[in-house]
Amino acid sequence: MNHRIALSTLAAAVCLAWTPLQAATPASATTTLAAPAKSQTAAKKQLMTLADAYYDALARFEPVGATESGDNRFDDQLGLSIQPAKRAKQFDLYRQFAQRLAAIPRSQLSRADQIHYDVLDFELKSLLSFEPFPEHLLPLNQMDSMPVTLANYAGGEGSQPLTTVKQYQAYLSRLRQLPAWIDQAIANMREGMRQNVVLPKALVLSALPQFQKLRSASPEQSIYYTPINKLPANFTAADKVRLAKAYRAAVSQLEPALQRLASFIEQEYLPASRDSAGLGALPQGAAWYQARIAASTTTNLDPDTIHAIGLKEVARIQGQFAVLGPKLGYDGPAAGLPVWVSQQAKFFPFKTEDEVQAVYRKLNTVLDSKLPAMFTLLPKAPLDLRLEPELSRATAADHYTAPAADGSRPGVFWSVVNDPTKYGNTGMNTLFLHEGKPGHHFHIALMQELDMPKFRKFGGNNAFTEGWALYAETLGQEMGLFDDPAQYFGHLNDELLRATRLVVDTGLHAKGWSREQTIQYMKDTLGYDAVAKSETERYMAWPGQALGYKIGSLKIVELRKRAQQALGDQFSLPKFHEVVLGDGTVPLSLLEAKVDRWIADRQPAR
Repeated sequence: MNHRIALSTLAAAVCLAWTPLQAATPASATTTLAAPAKSQTAAKKQLMTLADAYYDALARFEPVGATESGDNRFDDQLGLSIQPAKRAKQFDLYRQFAQRLAAIPRSQLSRADQIHYDVLDFELKSLLSFEPFPEHLLPLNQMDSMPVTLANYAGGEGSQPLTTVKQYQAYLSRLRQLPAWIDQAIANMREGMRQNVVLPKALVLSALPQFQKLRSASPEQSIYYTPINKLPANFTAADKVRLAKAYRAAVSQLEPALQRLASFIEQEYLPASRDSAGLGALPQGAAWYQARIAASTTTNLDPDTIHAIGLKEVARIQGQFAVLGPKLGYDGPAAGLPVWVSQQAKFFPFKTEDEVQAVYRKLNTVLDSKLPAMFTLLPKAPLDLRLEPELSRATAADHYTAPAADGSRPGVFWSVVNDPTKYGNTGMNTLFLHEGKPGHHFHIALMQELDMPKFRKFGGNNAFTEGWALYAETLGQEMGLFDDPAQYFGHLNDELLRATRLVVDTGLHAKGWSREQTIQYMKDTLGYDAVAKSETERYMAWPGQALGYKIGSLKIVELRKRAQQALGDQFSLPKFHEVVLGDGTVPLSLLEAKVDRWIADRQPAR
């Protein structure tokens, strides 16, 4: 999954970077005397008022991030968070919020409200920890840019709905604001060139074709004009004429800005881009990367420790390949199994996109019959299955987007099928468990249905979000989804990818690995070819983002084993899942404290 499922706190230009919790038990895990009801009510009111103000500040600062998260209140706003003055004001706001939070008597809050308090405290400290680093000087890359995001919305199948006149007006408003965003991005990148804060050359080369494709010979040929080609039949004739005229004018004004962007990137930025691959090569790069690690893992782990964990996990999984290989008809060295599988035609059976989608639809039905036995908490929002829009398929990864908070849009699993004949079937079960259910959908859709402040409904952290989804993959074994050795290989190979990420992400950004060195390691370890390039460039574009998966899942697996050993016959898997998911997304140390409390409460008194 990429960060398109991330909420405004994660998608913000400042890039949420949570200050790591120390090993000490979080305050919310300690026993607190019951507060007098009157004091508790007053403290709760203060906290909820502050929480709402904080969330609205985030959503207004990054309204597209709010849209991606299912909050459509600001769909007519683009935001200009990359503007230095706005960015500075936002950090001032965070400081004010932190001061207001410190003034709230935490001991007078209920247990549930103490969790809200702790998460808000954690987020504010983390956001402020990112202030020294010039994220805004890198406003776009091949994975993430405002022009491409809006282009992907144009078909009406993305996070921004296009079914009513008001929604058409909202998207039109964003198109009108896009030229200013583009010009600010160009100004920021020029400043980045002056400060030697620029993208690696390989990323610029990958991104440039996207921006070139966005240009058009006429407004009617522009991808941004697509909504007019799909006007709902129930719109009045007058609305259709008015909207067509307005869109034509907006796209005409946008086209010169798109031309400026493509020309700037090709003629000025590309020559100034850097040959190095990792964040560590930039000014303050080591500290910047450590902040990214904290954001992704919610821990204080350093790059060397994470690198070592990755190498250990790679060796463990390859050991399992040695057992599995003969079951697939492979008798070579264990490390060579992924390469061998990638060369077997029988594992690439598809000829059309529809054939790929049919497998996912069938799996969705199977899971609907199996998951209720494992979960007491099930989201009400449905899950839809769609193909990634053509514009972004070349650089996108399969991913999930959240449902609308008002229930008007389902959660969506987006499969990326560039060439059906090259779409392997061995990893489909584990992919859907991760991106669909019970992975992201059971977590993120459920978050929106829980009674909690908006900053928690629409916020999160990568270690919990991706850690849960990776843990969800392991449940396939208990449901019989990996009885087929080919599907079990796919599960192990995806787990190997997540372990490999710990090695290559830290290698790129802390150990000076080159892009080519990273691609070769991934080819040798995973058997990837073209995907090794896109995956490597993803890690280059999003330093640290890929670390949360394995670090988070290892913690959840560890906590489940701890609970099973402590509770024995009293252990309930559905209840464990309820404990993990029931309070929403939390940092890993707070999750650990919750599970430990649950274990203690269920154990008989001694």
